[in-house]
Amino acid sequence: MQDEQLLLLLKERALESAAEGVVIADANQMGIPIIYANRAFTVLTGYQPEEVIGRNCRFLQGPDTNPEALQRIRNSLANESLCFEEILNYRKDNTPFWNRLSITPVKNDQGQTTHFIGIQSDITRRRLAEDSLKEANAKLKRDLLAAAELQQDQLPKKLPDCKKYRFAWRFRPCQELAGDTLNILPLDDRHIAVYVLDVSGHGVRAALQSFSINHDLQPHRGVLNLLSPEKVLDWLNIKYSQVLQIGMFFTISYGILDTHTGKFTFSSAGHPGPILTHKDHAPQIIESPSYPIGINPKAEYTLKTIQLQAGEKLIMFTDGVLEAIDMQGKAFGQTGLLETLFRNRELNIDEMLEMIMKSLDNWVNHANLKDDVSLVGFESV
Repeated sequence: MQDEQLLLLLKERALESAAEGVVIADANQMGIPIIYANRAFTVLTGYQPEEVIGRNCRFLQGPDTNPEALQRIRNSLANESLCFEEILNYRKDNTPFWNRLSITPVKNDQGQTTHFIGIQSDITRRRLAEDSLKEANAKLKRDLLAAAELQQDQLPKKLPDCKKYRFAWRFRPCQELAGDTLNILPLDDRHIAVYVLDVSGHGVRAALQSFSINHDLQPHRGVLNLLSPEKVLDWLNIKYSQVLQIGMFFTISYGILDTHTGKFTFSSAGHPGPILTHKDHAPQIIESPSYPIGINPKAEYTLKTIQLQAGEKLIMFTDGVLEAIDMQGKAFGQTGLLETLFRNRELNIDEMLEMIMKSLDNWVNHANLKDDVSLVGFESV
């Protein structure tokens, strides 16, 4: 008997010494009233034991307590089952706190529930930190979307109105912000600049760099108007070799179409060569190997010239097209692109670019592409 009394005393001391608030409620009385509350419960809620004995724990509820959480608690009590909830409760002085609550039914030898033990822990700091993190993430998401809209605003809004040539483009970032960009820019009444570029990496840093480069290439800047394409790349390389962070670079294919003569002059910097295609012959890659911009400040860029014939199409693209990976880890590659172009050689330039995008989606089984994809093309009509 003495051992049993010592054991009961030890259990009582353990409950009183517990860091969490502990209450015991009588499952067989109307309203399931509290019959015991430990010292930590008083510290947590501000209520003395004599103020809570005989009452149901609902006095801790307040105006912002989640009714759905309350219903789940009621259901657990009715079903005499375990319950775990994080719920907003209120102290005696009406200050709110987040309560991690667990309720455990206690059964007698006949399997009947006689009591419920409620254990309560203050998790307010953790919940506030989580809420702050959620708000910060939401703000970042809003900022990224705003930046993405700004980046999208740099893309062609209106295609050149040209009787002899039709233009088209496609742009799909793999994230909110892209390291890719493209443009089709009238320089005067007969010359149109066409380019695609791809900044190394992904995310905010690559997107900011892409935005800056695109801005530098705008005709209103006046620096590059009608400058020969290889000179444009020379100028970009000198500038960005000085300002790019270590490990950053970008590739670009930049050309100017003379709409009076059909001559397209272009230069590439570490970028995949454009593809010339015609309904009567197989597509041809026009290689132009060179250093990416920002790798070698002394790099020299060469000029290539294509005389576009009636019915021919020229397509420029970023390596996200080539590097699309299927479910077996195989890249779409030049082979996939050339086959797509050949199969669809009868289509106009806009339909052809759309078919490339559909082929990529089919290749990756409609999963998200792992890299940005940019396509720009034009055809002689």
